[in-house]
Amino acid sequence: MSKALLIGCGGVGAVIAHKCCQNHEVFSELTIASRTKSKCDELKAILVQKYGKTKVETAAVDADNTAELVELMKKIKPDICINAALPYQDLTIMDACLEYGVDYLDTANYEHPDTAKFEYKWQWAYRERFEKAGLTAVLGCGFDPGVTGVFCAYAMKRYFDEIHYIDILDCNGGDHGYPFATNFNPEINIREVSAKGSYIENGEWVETEPMEIKRVYNFDGVGEKDMYLLHHEELESLALNIKGIKRIRFFMTFGQSYLTHLKCLENVGMTSIKPIDYQGMKIVPLQFLKAVLPDPASLGARTKGKTNIGCIMQGTKDGKPVNYYVYNICDHEDCYKEVGSQAISYTTGVPAMIGAALVLTGEWKKAGVYNVEEFNPEPFMDALNKWGLPWKECFEPALVE
Repeated sequence: MSKALLIGCGGVGAVIAHKCCQNHEVFSELTIASRTKSKCDELKAILVQKYGKTKVETAAVDADNTAELVELMKKIKPDICINAALPYQDLTIMDACLEYGVDYLDTANYEHPDTAKFEYKWQWAYRERFEKAGLTAVLGCGFDPGVTGVFCAYAMKRYFDEIHYIDILDCNGGDHGYPFATNFNPEINIREVSAKGSYIENGEWVETEPMEIKRVYNFDGVGEKDMYLLHHEELESLALNIKGIKRIRFFMTFGQSYLTHLKCLENVGMTSIKPIDYQGMKIVPLQFLKAVLPDPASLGARTKGKTNIGCIMQGTKDGKPVNYYVYNICDHEDCYKEVGSQAISYTTGVPAMIGAALVLTGEWKKAGVYNVEEFNPEPFMDALNKWGLPWKECFEPALVE
């Protein structure tokens, strides 16, 4: 029986809250906090009516303000802090967890607001402080990063002596009916996909132009889709933590309408993160664009279709070659029926709850800062099947050229 502090009440935060309340035997108390308390109160009313066993409270907090976070923690005395806020706020929340003395978990690594680049060095720098404090910090416990790392650790434990090649494939076959919208925070999404791509080969980063490398893949449950090579944070940690890596890449599917709109917005400067002067004010074009695009949390009722996210791995076992593919298929409409969310938020929120539960029950409890593939993958894999993200495996997958 544990108390959790959940920071963030967007699409992912709402899914985490639902799943915590479903898992009431672990999460006996939950406080949902964000800058806008009214959103937390609305979610609380739904959770209390739907579940009724987890005690749910709400609070207003500025996740950019460490002192304010610490005061909230002193008031509610949580056993874990689950960060579903923006990646820009990871460090202030980690600082608060250290000052108060509570375990930490997030779904995406830190990104500096002024630089469209995300990397783990900022959070890995906290390792010694968390270790000395006897606290656990789990980084990137969404789906990708998150489940993809656990998939690789599971494969390493069960089927490989060495994994030489990993291709992470993220396919969203859903349709929300809008000409252009993003399935998670527009600012984060557009910064990610408009940045240069990169992959790791023979221990070195290889950089590509945005959307330069395209492949076509036939996804189980979705069909044939165009996918593009992107930079993604789990490449950095998996290259260090999985034995034998020679190359690791990340691909994501995009429809032509999305790419056409994105290119037009780039061409007129709307994806820029550099402030401009507008009628005597400083505004960031991408932040303005975020304000006029549909809220991803509102897409659930409109979105139909499925996602398919997984990892194709090639390596050896007992000197013999092994090919292995492990993936999850998630249905947008099923997610909406269960928790009022589309599948993108669902596939991020469910793993966050699972990771937090494993820390609270001691299975993932160890002092320091860790990526998910550094823990025992088996209880997490079992929990995926239990809490709504069942996985499939294949030993003769179609490989990506």
